[in-house]
Amino acid sequence: MKILGISGFEGSIPFKRAHWQNLDEREYRISQGHDSAAALIVDGTVVAAVAEERISRRKHTGDFPKGAIAYCLDEAGLAIGDIDELVHGFDYAPYRGVYALDPASRDLYRDVYSREALLALVARDVPGFPAERVRHVAHHAAHAASAYYTSGWDECLVIVIDGMGEAQSASVYHARDGNLDRIFQIGAHDSIGILYSVVTLHLGFDFNADEYKIMGLAPYGDAERFCQFFEEAVELEPDGGIRIPLLRANRTREEREHYLATRARLTEALVAPRHPDAEIGDVHRDVAAGLQACLDRAMLHLCGRFAETTGLRRLALAGGVALNCTANGKLLCSGTFDDIYVQPAAGDDGSALGAALWRAAEVGEVKNERFPVPFLGPGYSTRDIDAALAAYGDRIAVQRFATLGDACAEAARLIAGGRVVAWYRGRMEFGPRALGHRSILADPGHPDMRDRINAMVKMREAFRPFAPAVSLEEVDRWFEVAPATELPFMIMTVDVRPEFRGALPAITHVNGSARVQTVAARDNPEFHALLRAVGRVTGREMVLNTSFNVKGQPIVNTPREALDTFLGTGIEFLFLENTLVSRRSR
Repeated sequence: MKILGISGFEGSIPFKRAHWQNLDEREYRISQGHDSAAALIVDGTVVAAVAEERISRRKHTGDFPKGAIAYCLDEAGLAIGDIDELVHGFDYAPYRGVYALDPASRDLYRDVYSREALLALVARDVPGFPAERVRHVAHHAAHAASAYYTSGWDECLVIVIDGMGEAQSASVYHARDGNLDRIFQIGAHDSIGILYSVVTLHLGFDFNADEYKIMGLAPYGDAERFCQFFEEAVELEPDGGIRIPLLRANRTREEREHYLATRARLTEALVAPRHPDAEIGDVHRDVAAGLQACLDRAMLHLCGRFAETTGLRRLALAGGVALNCTANGKLLCSGTFDDIYVQPAAGDDGSALGAALWRAAEVGEVKNERFPVPFLGPGYSTRDIDAALAAYGDRIAVQRFATLGDACAEAARLIAGGRVVAWYRGRMEFGPRALGHRSILADPGHPDMRDRINAMVKMREAFRPFAPAVSLEEVDRWFEVAPATELPFMIMTVDVRPEFRGALPAITHVNGSARVQTVAARDNPEFHALLRAVGRVTGREMVLNTSFNVKGQPIVNTPREALDTFLGTGIEFLFLENTLVSRRSR
């Protein structure tokens, strides 16, 4: 079968704008269905997957993923008529009666969440596709499928934790023999993910987008200052559950829509809401630290309880909260599990993949193999690259290398010399991380490199750390992990070995941690070759690796976008496959 999974709700923010017209712009993201995507599975094999933002260039868009669908079809050489099923990673039909209880919710269901609303978008953007071949998968089931059926394990514990699905914030599954048996759920009114997002908004960042910034800010703060507040706000239940009175305080329709009671309590007990342009003070850092410690505690409680009750020593995670690298690192170091797998597109873009995998499993076609580095997005031909280079010919100088080895040797020389290099090749990554095909690279040993890249390229908050990419062979040399520990998705933090923290200032966070990506020749051969070349020059097979984009924009997709970003920033050199691009001397 050919199954196309999709995610997102195009009407979610427009509906909120129409019904609540004078909100702060950031409050419109208190809504469902962002990060739409499409993923194609053919006969049980994942063929292509991409977030719509990478095609449309609208970051975090929830628009119907027509561009992503078109890419997936083109990559597989298919027409939409060849697709057996189009599967959406949400199913609100069981909750229709609940949404009928008040007029605004009834209209939200009708205009945004209903099957009829989805079918209208299908008819608009993929005309002629039969309605009877459009299916729905419950959101947490989709997330669970994305984790289990890419784990390569026959039996494991699967935990989905996010802001909310249709009505749930966490779901626990015992996965075995190809089946996912749900054994526990937590409702959205006790969502640690929503609480984290509400505090993110209160601290002056974007709800449902900037939670990773709070994770980066937290190590600068004192978690003890607000420890008691967060312990009272989030109660850990004996059965493994989580109860959050701070969210349950929202009783009216308006309070629930905007978490008004929760936010008032944050103002009263912690700090006044911070304007996005205001200075970040000690109190904001301390709130972030307290919140992160609260999440760490909740994750250890939930996962630890079900490890105990099931006896399972393998854990697969998905859902937006599973992108919290600090909490994942705490789980990894806790000793609760022998192995932890986090599906790399753990957010809602990954629910498109999960919806397709769920249906593939139902028809007996799923192939449960460990996900390689997910280079599932668009790649471009030499002809495409040459056309882009020709379009910018009056502004750039071009040097072509005959082989990958020659290109790696020159890139390594530049990186070792303190230059900032963009590295663009192959198919784009699926998920939020650049893993070596759409990356900006530098030497992690330069003391000023973090500030330089922030100033010249990323234009982002100075407190946010950069991540290291290191060869699998050397990970235990520099970081406090066992030899050959695989962390290929840049989704967990571990500690830099104390004796090397001073030598790796650009990737060592204030608390001595780093968000490590390991690179293996097996499934990331070209990036591994580059790291080997860097090692021959610098003595360490490691680079600083950050995504090839500027603040507020998605990661670059096409060669033209790569050139635009290169020329519009302070990036010093760009490799498009084996071609080195620099600025033409005037």
